[in-house]
Amino acid sequence: MWKKFIYSMLVISIIFVNFKIVIADDEDESLNQEEILEVINQVEDEPKINSKIAVAYDRTSGKVIWGKDENKKTAMASTTKIMTAIVAIENSNLNDVVEISQKAAGTGGSSLKIKKNDKITMSDLLYGLMLVSGNDAAVAIAEHVAGSVPEFVNLMNEKAKSLGLQTTHFVTPHGLDDPEHYTTAYELAKIADYALKNDTFSKIVGTKCYTITINGYPKTLTNTNELLGVLNGVKGVKTGFTNNAGRCLVTCVNRNGFEIITVVLQADTKKMRTADSISLIEYVYKNYEPINLKKVVDEKFYNWCNINKNSIEINKCKRNNLELYISNLKNEVIPIKKIDLDNIEIDISHVQYLDAPVQENTIIGTVKVICNGEVLDVLEIKNKYQVEKRNITDYLQIFAIRLFS
Repeated sequence: MWKKFIYSMLVISIIFVNFKIVIADDEDESLNQEEILEVINQVEDEPKINSKIAVAYDRTSGKVIWGKDENKKTAMASTTKIMTAIVAIENSNLNDVVEISQKAAGTGGSSLKIKKNDKITMSDLLYGLMLVSGNDAAVAIAEHVAGSVPEFVNLMNEKAKSLGLQTTHFVTPHGLDDPEHYTTAYELAKIADYALKNDTFSKIVGTKCYTITINGYPKTLTNTNELLGVLNGVKGVKTGFTNNAGRCLVTCVNRNGFEIITVVLQADTKKMRTADSISLIEYVYKNYEPINLKKVVDEKFYNWCNINKNSIEINKCKRNNLELYISNLKNEVIPIKKIDLDNIEIDISHVQYLDAPVQENTIIGTVKVICNGEVLDVLEIKNKYQVEKRNITDYLQIFAIRLFS
């Protein structure tokens, strides 16, 4: 009898613990203002990130500024809903009224607390999805947009493929753990970057509080994103938590036009994910500055041309009218470490000798753009105009000039 009692109590304890783990997306305490200031003041030349996976991503160039296992495959929890939201926005009418199914209403985990046969607009479901991380809202959205969760997930995976993502795969619209539901910090940043280009999405995730209507009755929602409205420049994006993903936070920040996305995954606590996100954000803004790389490279190449252009010999040319230009940079504006702003160099290699005619846009060399030993880009040097070959008349004229001079 005692064995049965102990066994029963153990089972109940396990169920209770697991239940808390699944639903308690934001039960942990957040950092208070004093603790946030302390984290900011402790930021040094390198961020101290306790989360197992993290990345800082520059929105202008798509460049990874800082990373920690940013290409490692991992669970993503409710950060999944970034993709859910953008797929829904692109494939539905936000004014549609959605009637909630039993399946949606019965979805476990974090919840908007909608019930079977409730009526709510697609727009309000999206606020419920992104502000309070409603898994029930995710299923309701999927069913309304695509007819079923599997069909909606197909749309999510098609979108991932169209974005060129190689290590992202969706099984659900909410992100509850599944071994085939995964992404990387880098690809999650790319998903967020794409989604934030949509004004509707950007507005939703940047909202701290919002009142929706369910069956005609108002319900006020508060965003689970602990940094929104607290840290300078934060625009959203999404929190998350499951056993496999740990505490997760995707954040978009814009300070004076320098816009980044940070992702921290597999943090042990909410305080840790908050502290790590702040550390990463403040590290970037303390140490990096976006520069117009095109302007710097063009100026250096112009100066090089003035000195070296005539050193390229063109045999049998009618007139050496060689005018050089370089191909476009992959990214004209990129973040550079402030201490390296004066260390941008160009390394030029080119042919010394050409035979006329030289067709326009002929590649005659390359320019390596280097900063502190890192090759940022490799550009082609081309000639702008055709260089013509001498004909018999040209040779007679040269002969006459030499004869009578």
